[in-house]
Amino acid sequence: MKRTTISLLATATALAAVTGVAALTAPDGGAATEAKAPPRLPVERSSLLCPAPSSSEVAETAYTSFTPAGTAGEDAKDGTAELKPSSAVLSDPDTAPKKDDESKADAAKGDAAKGAKKPASGKPVLALKEPGKPVAATAEGGDAPALVGTATGRLAPGWTTQQTTTVTAGGSRGLLGLSCTGPDTDFWFPGASTAEDRQDYVHLTNPDDTAAVADIELYGKDGALKTTLTEGIPVPAGSSVPVLLSTLTAAEPAADVTVHVTTRTGRVGAVVRAADDKAGSDWLTASADPSGTAVLPGIPADATSVRLVAFAPGDDDADLKVQLAGATGRITPAGHETLHVKSGMTASVDLLDVTKGEAGSLILSPSQSGRATPVVAALRVVRGKGDKQEVAYIPATAPVGGRATAADNRAKGSTLSLTAPGATAQVKVTASAGTLGGTQVVKTYTVKAGTTLAVTPPVPAGLKGSYALTVETESGGPVHASRTLALAQNGISMFTVQTLPDDRGTVAVPEAEQDLSVLDD
Repeated sequence: MKRTTISLLATATALAAVTGVAALTAPDGGAATEAKAPPRLPVERSSLLCPAPSSSEVAETAYTSFTPAGTAGEDAKDGTAELKPSSAVLSDPDTAPKKDDESKADAAKGDAAKGAKKPASGKPVLALKEPGKPVAATAEGGDAPALVGTATGRLAPGWTTQQTTTVTAGGSRGLLGLSCTGPDTDFWFPGASTAEDRQDYVHLTNPDDTAAVADIELYGKDGALKTTLTEGIPVPAGSSVPVLLSTLTAAEPAADVTVHVTTRTGRVGAVVRAADDKAGSDWLTASADPSGTAVLPGIPADATSVRLVAFAPGDDDADLKVQLAGATGRITPAGHETLHVKSGMTASVDLLDVTKGEAGSLILSPSQSGRATPVVAALRVVRGKGDKQEVAYIPATAPVGGRATAADNRAKGSTLSLTAPGATAQVKVTASAGTLGGTQVVKTYTVKAGTTLAVTPPVPAGLKGSYALTVETESGGPVHASRTLALAQNGISMFTVQTLPDDRGTVAVPEAEQDLSVLDD
């Protein structure tokens, strides 16, 4: 007879590394005991997906990849962190067929139904070598593919990649910034549109070796928009597929739409590229999970227009209190004290120049205590006027938590916004070494309760290239953060905003009180 011992802790750690989730539950009927918080261990594997950046021939894209130092543990394996081209198919929004030009169902499925093109070279576009030192790469023109990547070992905890694209002309003009996302099965995008002056695409990227099938639901101000698809969107293995939202429905064009992406099989990365004929374009990333409160951090001081879009996915209506957290505290926008969001319907309100020259963050909370209805939300923010407009999007975001990172910061043009919706908090901000040289710099900030602190972040000493900013909560209440990157082009103040939720670099793993044993004859 042979006895084989299996460590419960090792098994749980391996499971947590793959799923990023660990949970411990008590058996039914068990005695009530004081719960002990399980230890948190570094993840051993991370995945990131970057959509095809642009179809414009004048596009210039910068990629920056980074893993914070000192969080993987002394015994962590070296590991790898690489982003490689996927099979990408990207339609040009300037020449895409209009609604009446062809069948909406066929247009929506597009090249996905025909099968993806062959992958580009398997050579990594970005390959990170060690934590604490970012690496960068560039791509020009409209042929840059979507990227699919995995990090392992000591490069996995907190791995992040920024994709920043500059398009100086055409219908996709703008500074388009995106923190590449991880794969999932459920995404909410309030703030999209099917209006005639908008060309909004949802990009679906499948990182796996098997095909995925995604469903896309659209919700306008009167509820669900009837879609022309009943079988879902096929996303072939290792490919990326863009879907023009206006081809998904026969309903009248809607200025404000909430997009819900789920998968029937497999998992995808999902993000919306929104292009406005007048205000340019940028990426709209998913809102934080539905919650009774929402924080949307980092509205620039010189915003000329701020539009709030919210959606209540549950069975109950939501009555929200709308507040702006500025440098000295919270204020209520005159005439926009509350927002009523009907169940299953998209609500929106134009807050105009709500910041009045002072950077701030929007905080949504229940109008009545004890009646918190989960919502998702996003802001459409415009700077400039007339033909000098530029747009960016700020979704509701989860707190920084233990740590969050924004890559591709420049010596000039970066602004870090820190919001403490509850208690005063202290955060540590680390400016990494540069991609081409420089020395790390660390600075600590105190964010007072109910305020937004908008600062020019620290810059590495002797900086060459771009660098990463890592934010860590040291004490106090939760902090929500975003990074604004601004770049002037042809007299237009182009900008993009990336939120900084917790990087999920660690995962809670239950401790084992004893080993599990299996007896074999």
